[in-house]
Amino acid sequence: MKEEGGSARPWGWLLALALVLSLLVAARLGPNGTAAVTCAAAGERYLVPVGQTVGIKLFARGVMVVGLSEVNTEQGACSPAESCGLRAGDIITSINDQAVDTIEQVQEAVAASGGPLEICATRNGRHMTVTAQAAPCLADGSYKLGAWVRDSMAGIGTVTYYDPATGAFAALGHGINDVDTGLLMPLSSGAIMPSTVSGVLAGTKGSPGALHGSFDLTRDLGRLTANTDRGIFGTLSEDCFGGEAVPAARRSEVRTGAATILANVSGETVEEYAVEILRIYPVSAAAGQSLMLRVTDERLLSATGGIVQGMSGSPICQNGKIVGAVTHVLVNDPTKGYGIFIENMLDAAG
Repeated sequence: MKEEGGSARPWGWLLALALVLSLLVAARLGPNGTAAVTCAAAGERYLVPVGQTVGIKLFARGVMVVGLSEVNTEQGACSPAESCGLRAGDIITSINDQAVDTIEQVQEAVAASGGPLEICATRNGRHMTVTAQAAPCLADGSYKLGAWVRDSMAGIGTVTYYDPATGAFAALGHGINDVDTGLLMPLSSGAIMPSTVSGVLAGTKGSPGALHGSFDLTRDLGRLTANTDRGIFGTLSEDCFGGEAVPAARRSEVRTGAATILANVSGETVEEYAVEILRIYPVSAAAGQSLMLRVTDERLLSATGGIVQGMSGSPICQNGKIVGAVTHVLVNDPTKGYGIFIENMLDAAG
């Protein structure tokens, strides 16, 4: 997070936000064209369950206001952003008829304004225009808007499935939300990158754990095309995930009882672990809380304590089919968490 008027955006600060994309805790964790192979005989869609962690980078469409601040001037402190009606969560799309997608573009537009600003933004999907008077900062004389803004995020998450016929993939099982506002980040562009899990902070009661890993910033495995509340979606640029395609289960086929998840909790190795689906929630439940599961595999419990940040997107399989993905962990019991139906992810994929 950087206030307009700050220094250029380095990769280092993007990686510092790694937990943002990981499995959110408590209430919730945090493409068009994503198709599944269709079996003409059975009428089923076939996908490859993945379970591999990846680095994820996302660049926003527009610049999100994540906080408001004061500007110290010769006349005292003021907040031009607050005075003109901007709020945290607003997406600034242009300033003085100049489109902005990066922090640097906001800085340049405000600095060049000489004060008067016409700001186009969106709030809850609605377009709006406000006028502001940028204030000259007492420290260096440069004009400031008095807003903290964010244009990108990065972190680690798990790929749920890919379609070997089209190269389409899905990950996370939930959207990439801004860490400060909790709002879904509007996607301009993004990609997934190779990652390696180098360590695990095991989860305990009241303290969720996390996967620690590193990204290969020199290579993109695929591009992102959508960021939705049911997952992120995109297309692979290379055939980088192996595995056998299995049918995608309909919601009506999912049962309580034994199941498995695929997870990558060490190095680049994906393993299958035993879980139990404890409860299936009504259709009216939030998409990311379609079912509750409990980790029963002693190997995973020993390694992670249960479900940890970074496992978001781990595919859930039952009776030879992919049925969903892990999305949440319960803070007071890391052996339990929530999941989303694969049917919901496919609906969001289009």
